[in-house]
Amino acid sequence: MIAVLVAVLVCVLIYKIVKPPATKICGSLNGPPVSSPRIRLRDGRYLAYKVQGAAIEDSRFKVIVTHGFYTSKDTYIPMSDDWLEELSICVVTFDRPGYAESDPNPNRSPKADAFDIQDLADRLELGPKFYVIGLSIGCYSVWGCLKYIPHRLAGVVLGVPVVNYWWPSLPYELRIKAYSKLASLDQWRLRIVHHVPKVAWILQRWFPFPTVGYIQRTNPKAFNRSDQMILQALLGLPSPDKDKIEQQGAYESLHRDIVVSYGQWEFDPLDLANPFPDDNSRSVHLWIGREDGIVAVELQRHIAERLPWIHCHEVPYGGHLFIHDPKTCEMIFNSLFFGQLPSFK
Repeated sequence: MIAVLVAVLVCVLIYKIVKPPATKICGSLNGPPVSSPRIRLRDGRYLAYKVQGAAIEDSRFKVIVTHGFYTSKDTYIPMSDDWLEELSICVVTFDRPGYAESDPNPNRSPKADAFDIQDLADRLELGPKFYVIGLSIGCYSVWGCLKYIPHRLAGVVLGVPVVNYWWPSLPYELRIKAYSKLASLDQWRLRIVHHVPKVAWILQRWFPFPTVGYIQRTNPKAFNRSDQMILQALLGLPSPDKDKIEQQGAYESLHRDIVVSYGQWEFDPLDLANPFPDDNSRSVHLWIGREDGIVAVELQRHIAERLPWIHCHEVPYGGHLFIHDPKTCEMIFNSLFFGQLPSFK
């Protein structure tokens, strides 16, 4: 009898450890308030968004930006509204599911996010085709768009995309070489996330998330000189959503980001065919930093080698944050919208 009671107590304890915390959904009873415009998705969830630059109805180019890790729809786009309006560019950023003021999605995946983006475009009446820019870990959503809604895309940018070490088409030696450069904690984190995602939260509860602040403290060399200058500049900028990023819980925002990005995918991005085979007016661009200390450059280069229909731009002075540099961001926009080749002189 005592053995049974002990077994029951152990099971209860394990359940409490494994069980994720309750989510505080924005706008719900006792949940955080809603202060941003939101659209309702096909499944009833809400997605918060922000519009910059030219008005939607007046713009020629409409682009949706998917933010990176531990940020939000307020991710810094270093182009002024005047510049965007002059070139007739409308930029829409949004809180990815579980972040800031967007409802969590327990079924989050590259496919689910792709259809969220399509819903956002339709609710905002962006038209039959729109542009998409993905940043860092937010690029998993963009891969989903290339796979599931290519007919809706006018053009695409993959900015310093996080690469899943378990994509089947990644050469084994290349993957192992890049993986071995990770810190021991990160190697264990990703291994558990990929192979036993349901118990990964146990590990994550006891160790910090790999945010910019954490990386600066534990591995400052991961950010090159350009990144350090950008980080210093970002400190002086307003960030309205800073305290809202994980207000609905780290489980549905940060933790699920890692699980989705490094988990089992429904498809291998490196097997994708050219989404625009008969339309030279549309293109896909890969932007990588030669000195990126967050995502292995050799893995990003392999994407371009494997998918020759992608236009690859390697920024010689770039780290992981060059999207936030005004000069480089302008080149990214000009190459996407106007087909201009970047110059890094």
